[in-house]
Amino acid sequence: MAKSTNKKLHVKVGDRVIVISGKDSKNGGKQGNVKAVDLKNGKVLVDGVNVVTKAQKANPMAGIQGGLNKIARPVDASKVMICCPSCDKPTRVKHAVKDGKKVRVCAKCGETIDV
Repeated sequence: MAKSTNKKLHVKVGDRVIVISGKDSKNGGKQGNVKAVDLKNGKVLVDGVNVVTKAQKANPMAGIQGGLNKIARPVDASKVMICCPSCDKPTRVKHAVKDGKKVRVCAKCGETIDV
C-alpha cells in the first residue's frame, strides 16, 4: 500500500516559533524563526535551536579551514508551537476563510497569522 505524500504542517517558513519539548524547552523555551520545512520527514529548521558542534577536517585543496563549526539541526515539527504576532503567546492554529481565502488564525486572540 502506497503512503500519501500530501503532508501538511502547522508551520511555514518565516513563522516565529517556540520550542515546547526537548532540551531547548527549558526556562520557557527557545524562540526563533523557521528557516526551512521538510514535509517528507515532518521536521523544521529553526534559527538558534538544536545547535550542535561539528568537527570539520581541513582540506587545503578545496580551501576549507578545519575547526569546530556550529550547525543548526532540524527538530520535529510537533515540538514547536507558533507564537502569535499580535498577542505574543504560543498558540495552536485554527483555520478560517476570510475574503475568500483560507487563512491561519490564532486560537487565543482570533487574529490572523498569515500576512
